[in-house]
Amino acid sequence: MTDTNPLTVEQRGTVRWLRLNRPERRNALDAALIDALNKQITSAEEDPGTAVIAVAGNGPSFCAGGDFHAFLELHDRGANPVDFLTDVSACFSRIAASPKPWVAVLHGHAVAGGLELALVCDVVVAADTTLIGDGHLNRRLVPAGGSSVRLPGAVGRGLSRRLLLTGELLPATSFASTGWIQAIVPEADLDATATRICQQLADRSGPAQQRLKSLLNRIDGVAPEQALREELATFADNWSASSVADALRVFLAPRTTKADTE
Repeated sequence: MTDTNPLTVEQRGTVRWLRLNRPERRNALDAALIDALNKQITSAEEDPGTAVIAVAGNGPSFCAGGDFHAFLELHDRGANPVDFLTDVSACFSRIAASPKPWVAVLHGHAVAGGLELALVCDVVVAADTTLIGDGHLNRRLVPAGGSSVRLPGAVGRGLSRRLLLTGELLPATSFASTGWIQAIVPEADLDATATRICQQLADRSGPAQQRLKSLLNRIDGVAPEQALREELATFADNWSASSVADALRVFLAPRTTKADTE
């Protein structure tokens, strides 16, 4: 892909790296970027050679949110930006529901729509200098890409209310105790750390992981009784489809060591 594309793609073995590529706008989300991201969701899910998808940003930031220029263009044409944001929300929900793991790799700023994109990923890795927050109220906006729904589950009710109702941005280190960010490292170590975590996920790729990922999405926010039924149904489906019995026989088979043959 060329630098004019809003999203660059790099395949590193079984890990597909997507980089938001509007650095002059701090990778602000517009229709072209969301369309490119949607196409890559489909492509990655259909590609048997892709086990994990990492999403990062080119330039000084991961993503600073929605593109205000695009918002104003819509407004000046008599349209409400909510139509565009409906597409953003649907795109992010596709990532949350994807059967393959997604890893968000944060640096610079992850604000508003950037935060909302990170929230739908399964694992988050961040440079310790990353500034993270909802930020919508700073521009008289309210969330429309999912942060009001997903942020409490990620960082807890108290911190999420603080971030949502103040618009404050906090360094990644302030989230260390929440468990939401898997690793917080110096920016120089960010790529290597994200690569290692992506490989850990890729090493366990397969039908069982994909069924489990889909299960986790389906039971999010569901009453415990229904969630437990979903879990049992997934186990039953996976038992046959993933040839679990064969794997268990291999695991339990007597090991032949060098000492046994001497």
